[in-house]
Amino acid sequence: MSTTTPGHDPAAGADSAPSPWARPSGSGDATPAQPGPAVPPHPPAAPPHLAEPHPAGVPPYPAAAGQRPPGRPQPGYGQPTYGYPADLPPPPDVVSGGPAGPRRTVLWVALGGGGVLVIGLVVLLVVVLGGRAPGRDPFAPFGSGNGAPAPPLAKLCPPPPGTAAPTEPLPPPAGARLADPDAGISYSALGEPWQSWDRGTWAQGTLGIAFNRGYFVVTETYDEGEYLASVLSGKVPATVGDSLTLNLECAGRQVVDDVRNSYYPRPNEKKSIKEQVTTVGGRPAWVSEFQLSFSAAGLRAHSERVAVVLVDVGKPDAAVLYVSIPETHPQLYPEIGKLIDSVRVP
Repeated sequence: MSTTTPGHDPAAGADSAPSPWARPSGSGDATPAQPGPAVPPHPPAAPPHLAEPHPAGVPPYPAAAGQRPPGRPQPGYGQPTYGYPADLPPPPDVVSGGPAGPRRTVLWVALGGGGVLVIGLVVLLVVVLGGRAPGRDPFAPFGSGNGAPAPPLAKLCPPPPGTAAPTEPLPPPAGARLADPDAGISYSALGEPWQSWDRGTWAQGTLGIAFNRGYFVVTETYDEGEYLASVLSGKVPATVGDSLTLNLECAGRQVVDDVRNSYYPRPNEKKSIKEQVTTVGGRPAWVSEFQLSFSAAGLRAHSERVAVVLVDVGKPDAAVLYVSIPETHPQLYPEIGKLIDSVRVP
């Protein structure tokens, strides 16, 4: 006769698994096993990537009836389960931005393009600023003169096309020299009876020529004061903006007229001795030598030997050497040629 254990189904056959609530046979306890409280089915196993490691020495979960692994709360309704809940999908490996993705891409592209534009503007400013003379507007085009009006000489004598031919400087002749760093030239310093110039700056013309270096001789005194023989140097604004090309012949003739009308009684008459484009000290130059006749009350001199030399010194301002000797001192005439030949550009 067979004995039926509570929770065991005879119809299941000999191969059926014992009930988890059955007591082991042969335990010596004659009291029939009582069913324990109902326990819900164990939750499904956690996904492999969320499963917790199994502690060493602890039986695998689930344990025998009424037992639970140490350190774990009793599973059941209202209690947290270990692993990811079965009724929720596993978390994705990549979080998608959804519809905002394309807009974010456009934003980054716009920001990147703006950065490239800023860098391009900085490079442009560096190139423009690095290629300008100090004090000039970096945004003014070359040859514009920083937006200021062109000097009178540049208006009268626009620069010719092309560039000036390169020249070789010549060594200065022997003897004492007078340097005019503002004009950019030097020339022979004559001795007695010449005196160093101490009469301030002469700038009476309309072209902006300023004579302030040289020497002189007092040749006579008359009603208007002292009359002088003089050797003076200065500079004149001759080009527009950054241009260094000078129309020598036109500019030279304008300088001669400016000197003639500014420093001599009028009317006066000019008789040309020499006018030519040449080189002085290895630099392009215009040389004009002439006899100028005039008349003034109380003045013994009625004419002067005059020389005007305009030198292209490779700058926007040209150098000017002005020599005047009254007819009362013809012994000084030979000095004119020597002075012209002595001019150098450092």
